Amino acid sequence: MPKPVVLIAEQLAPAAVDLLGSEVEIRHVDGADRDALLPALKEADAVLIRSATRIDAEALAAAPQLKVVARAGIGLDNVDVPAATAKGVLVVNAPQSNIITAAEHAVALLLSVARKVPAADASMRAGEWKRSTFTGVEIADKTVGVVGLGRIGQLFAARIAAFGTTVIAYDPYLQPARAAALGVRLVDLPTLLATADIISIHLPRTPETLGLVGAAELATVKPGVIIVNAARGGLIDEQALADALTDGRVAGAGIDVFVNEPLDANSPLRTAPNTVLTPHLGASTAEAQDKAGTAVARSVRLALRGDFVPDAVNVQAAGPVADELQPWIPLVSRLGTILTAVTGGVPSQVVVEVRGDLAAMDTSILQLAAVRGIFGGVITDAVTFVNAPALAAEHGLTLTGVSTEEIGDFRSSVRLRAAMADGGQRTVSGTLSGPRLVAKLIEINGRHFDLRAEGDLLVFAYADRPGVMGTIGALLGEQRINIEAAQLSQELDGHAAIMVLRVDRIPDQALLDRIGVAIEAIQVRGIPAG
Repeated sequence: MPKPVVLIAEQLAPAAVDLLGSEVEIRHVDGADRDALLPALKEADAVLIRSATRIDAEALAAAPQLKVVARAGIGLDNVDVPAATAKGVLVVNAPQSNIITAAEHAVALLLSVARKVPAADASMRAGEWKRSTFTGVEIADKTVGVVGLGRIGQLFAARIAAFGTTVIAYDPYLQPARAAALGVRLVDLPTLLATADIISIHLPRTPETLGLVGAAELATVKPGVIIVNAARGGLIDEQALADALTDGRVAGAGIDVFVNEPLDANSPLRTAPNTVLTPHLGASTAEAQDKAGTAVARSVRLALRGDFVPDAVNVQAAGPVADELQPWIPLVSRLGTILTAVTGGVPSQVVVEVRGDLAAMDTSILQLAAVRGIFGGVITDAVTFVNAPALAAEHGLTLTGVSTEEIGDFRSSVRLRAAMADGGQRTVSGTLSGPRLVAKLIEINGRHFDLRAEGDLLVFAYADRPGVMGTIGALLGEQRINIEAAQLSQELDGHAAIMVLRVDRIPDQALLDRIGVAIEAIQVRGIPAG
């Protein structure tokens, strides 16, 4: 089998490249060179980028094998996420990689502006000694307004509070109780603008936040305010900010991000007084680059194996996947594969039933996991968490979920219930058992089992009678296929049975057919390891 091709379009930390391992073929291209990028994407299974490479609809169309786009950083402004989703391509980033670095850079900008460090340094290098020219202001006892109290905003707030400041914040999506726990008082934006001595912006760039602080808003700020933006360009109107700096209403500004990057040579901010400008350095530390690169490298490895990727941004689940829920994802996918084998095809409707402690969580991701398992052995195309909903729709499969916190025989369990075209039902159930969370198959069509849901499985349905196990064992022995574990469950009336074997490999179809004839089986299915 050829190795998956991983295309690295921009410089990554050596640790990230090493982490990709020898299981992939690594190729390099200059992602900013469009003429080089598009041909290189033709054979790529994954592409790793930073901010200079644009993965848009044209790039995606040039990459028929592409499974994952990985952005080594937080933002995704240069990735057409809807187009990727439409093609079933996973998009991942590194949302935690540079949050500390970004928060620290905002503090650095603030201190540089408040104490006029860059201007003083330039003066010294010019042979001058002008102490009185560079009189600054203290941070202590000031009111600091944080616009956006997400991960980076919270880190900035914690650090700036250590200077002896009063921190207020504007964030319409944060609960007041959470802000209070952080030692921050929530206010509306007009109040923050009018009362803060220092304003630091920590918002994503969206249609709602673009131009959030313009000329009208800057006219209401407290005179002498210092403004910092190390989040995204365009959140502050650059011309309006330059005007406010020139007329003195804004005493100083530290800006790391801009509407157009690189910053235009004639930008009004370049000549604005008391301004510290940096070329988008929020994530530019060795530590952040290592974190971002290694995070997306791990995600790429998971994606190429078909595993769940926690940092995927375009998986259509209702919300973040809890750590406690993640071990259930491969189990439910496995149950989906077993369900397809038991039913002999793709059912028209599947209900994912969650019971017990697990029901208290958002388990919508388990529906996608079930679809992956159901189609995994049926179609030739890769089934991912991204294209699972589209595949279900194309094949007429309706998927729903129900949950009950009522405890059954296990603390938590999941059952897949399939509605068949003939009006009948088929079910399979599983659970995670013990401190090691061993995945177990516990039910098929109402019969109880206790078998690890791993490895290659054989399922036989037949009329119960003596000698069946011996016949199966003898025939498997002819091909030197070893039975590693076996479970037998009867119908309540004792006339029919289902046997599940875990074997060291799946027999060929000819042998399965011979076994079926020998035991007069109603059904014989081989289920390869997931």
